[in-house]
Amino acid sequence: MIFLPSTNQNLLYINSFPTNIFSTHHHRQANMEPPLQPPTPRPPTILGKYQLTRLLGRGSFAKVYKAHSLLDNATTVAVKIIDKSKTVDAAMEPRIIREIDAMRRLHHHPNILKIHEVMATKTKIHLIVEFAAGGELFSALSRRGRFSESTARFYFQQLVSALRFCHRNGVAHRDLKPQNLLLDGDGNLKVSDFGLSALPEHLKDGLLHTACGTPAYTAPEILRRSGGYDGSKADAWSCGLILYVLLAGYLPFDDLNIPAMCKKISRRDYRFPDWVSKRARIVIYRLLDPNPETRMSLESLFENEWFKKSLKPEPELEKSVFRCDYGKEEKILGLNAFHIISMSSGLNLSGLFETTSSSQGGNNNNTWREKRFTSSARMEVVEEKVKEVGGVLGFKVEIGKNSAIGLVKGKVGLVVEIFEIVPCQLVLVAVKVVEGCLEFEDNHWEEWKVGLQDLVISWHNEESSSIS
Repeated sequence: MIFLPSTNQNLLYINSFPTNIFSTHHHRQANMEPPLQPPTPRPPTILGKYQLTRLLGRGSFAKVYKAHSLLDNATTVAVKIIDKSKTVDAAMEPRIIREIDAMRRLHHHPNILKIHEVMATKTKIHLIVEFAAGGELFSALSRRGRFSESTARFYFQQLVSALRFCHRNGVAHRDLKPQNLLLDGDGNLKVSDFGLSALPEHLKDGLLHTACGTPAYTAPEILRRSGGYDGSKADAWSCGLILYVLLAGYLPFDDLNIPAMCKKISRRDYRFPDWVSKRARIVIYRLLDPNPETRMSLESLFENEWFKKSLKPEPELEKSVFRCDYGKEEKILGLNAFHIISMSSGLNLSGLFETTSSSQGGNNNNTWREKRFTSSARMEVVEEKVKEVGGVLGFKVEIGKNSAIGLVKGKVGLVVEIFEIVPCQLVLVAVKVVEGCLEFEDNHWEEWKVGLQDLVISWHNEESSSIS
């Protein structure tokens, strides 16, 4: 994990009592009662919802704890506590926002660490994420020295599957290394730490331009800083390095001098250990191509015989208009901070911060992808009205979990979510355009607005959206 914090005195209780509170040089009578013991401090809790049980790691501005949910006393999670007073600056604020944003978009791939909830106070941000009971892949690798080819391929397949999903959803990780790959209790890989990831809105002329990542695992086109680069191809390079490390137990290029390392990379100056098979060498060699134009893509790996051996079927995540598996883990009975943040127009998370550079400049080009309104009608009335309007306007209706409604017409895809804020009194309705934004704006939006007008108390993002 990236964000690791300073001591949170509001959460940690320090037992300052001595073991024996009585002075030892005084004689005690035989019938004296046993000395009083200091009370055992109660484990700290987060906003009454999660009880912290163990510190997992710490850094300069964040701490990560193991915790369990107080709602069911069964669910185990990890809680990353970020100290806003130490992170709200030009460098760290976008990184925190990017991590939450990327994890939200990629929430339902089985090999990507899930984010459950975001809670914020004036001084802290709490990220509630999936607990990876197996720890870091790097730790497992360090204990064993290197993995067998079958084990390395197993982890590599899961890594590539997760990254292909990222890239298909417009996210490039850009900081791939064994330390950012976790294992769950069943030994399955979980990609984490999206603080340096790039989202579609970060592209300029279809390319990325920010140099970032860990140099030993970073693609040469990023290290050269010679212009724009393709994030998916840069991730493919990092995957080649990770596969080499899993099989060999060490890095192919390892030089503290970056120019010297770039020279080794450009000459492909590395050697394979004798135990690495020929087919595995070919995969690594094609991924570690210093020319991104001829480098093997992650998509093409799924046609490679070595990679396909014992490959499990890919999860079916993209055949529905629903980009997320709504309600897979729990039924949403109300709104928490994460749901509200997730529905934020253009995924604008700057509201987590009291002062933010992002609030001071520019408009988000994606704000028109979603519209929200409140209604005093009952949830079932809203659901029926949405389906009725969709049918009249020629949309095919698809019902998802938690009453989410998918609507498809030609190249346009919508997802309508309905959240009960006050039971039987107030609901929040989010109309999300997941495909064909421009066509929807030009040809369908006014008809939808007229069709739903009897339900609407007010539209919430009317002014900030290009759909008006």
